[in-house]
Amino acid sequence: MRLKKTDRGFYRADFIDRYGEECSIQESSLAGEHCIWLGQNNGRHHHVTGECLTRMHLTQKMAKDLIPLLQKFVTTGKLK
Repeated sequence: MRLKKTDRGFYRADFIDRYGEECSIQESSLAGEHCIWLGQNNGRHHHVTGECLTRMHLTQKMAKDLIPLLQKFVTTGKLK
């Protein structure tokens, strides 16, 4: 995946999932807390921010908690 800057200056990488859906990982503009957006790009959008609501909005702690499961999956193809 290649990172690029959005028009608002946040880093984003786009990719296609196993079913051909457009997805992305992107830095969030949330003030006061570092977060990322992760997931499919389609779906309904927030009426104020315009952000896609089918993407997860993850804090640093949430992302940290996912790392062991993702690493296990990368290594073994399973979560446990």
